[in-house]
Amino acid sequence: MRALVDTHALIWWLSADPALTVAARRIIADTRNTLVVSASSAWEISTKVRLNKLPGATSLVLEFSARMEREGFELLSITPEHGIRAGLLPGPHRDPFDRMLIAQSQAESIPIISNERIFDSYGVRRLW
Repeated sequence: MRALVDTHALIWWLSADPALTVAARRIIADTRNTLVVSASSAWEISTKVRLNKLPGATSLVLEFSARMEREGFELLSITPEHGIRAGLLPGPHRDPFDRMLIAQSQAESIPIISNERIFDSYGVRRLW
């Protein structure tokens, strides 16, 4: 199975945070699955580090690509199609990072590992 990892799930996985459910942990740990991490997660994490909302993630930002490779995650770039989809998404959800993940999940036809119920209203299949 191929699945997109939401930013909070990624951070919780990397920090062994108990907020990540057992079900989500199993999916991520299963080496038969292909886990995909969006460039928007790198953008979101680095933005939060800059704003001092994630001060403990500075080292993650500095070695993001290498860390994702060590974890066995596939990186997903943001394409013009993703950008257009995210920009045209209807509804009140304003978080640009979530909008990009929704657009990528739709465009790539892959489910997302997330606890964000708002994704359901966009027809995104959540694994959580």
